[in-house]
Amino acid sequence: MQPDPHWTAYLSALLAPTVAVLGTLVAFQQWRTARNKLKFDLFQRRLLVYEAVQSFLASIFRSGKVADEELVKYLTGVAEVRWLYGAEISHFLRESVWCNAIDLQCLHAELEGLPVGEERTSNVRKQSEIKKVLLSLSKVVDERFEPYLRLYH
Repeated sequence: MQPDPHWTAYLSALLAPTVAVLGTLVAFQQWRTARNKLKFDLFQRRLLVYEAVQSFLASIFRSGKVADEELVKYLTGVAEVRWLYGAEISHFLRESVWCNAIDLQCLHAELEGLPVGEERTSNVRKQSEIKKVLLSLSKVVDERFEPYLRLYH
């Protein structure tokens, strides 16, 4: 008849699987933390692009024209848009915001040398239409950026 093993033998046999399970839990938690950090970093970079677009539009609404400094800030702010948001948002910003802003800037530059008359009135009307388009784009920007900036818990 063999004697029953001592309780320390049972504990030493369970020690290796217990350490393995705890190590797995710690690794899983580290993986989740790293994944959440990556999501947060991506969110912060995307938010900077969104803020650059909204700031640019706000500067146009404030002054009624497109200043060169604001164009530079806008270009710097949206430089990474293709990699952070994809081609669709990049194309939208280029075709909708950028092209309208450049058109507005050109019309404003032309306006300075025009005498009062039909051509000047036409220029002012075109500027007004572009400003209305840019104003409506502010809401569209929110809608387009929302899926990328939504925080899920």
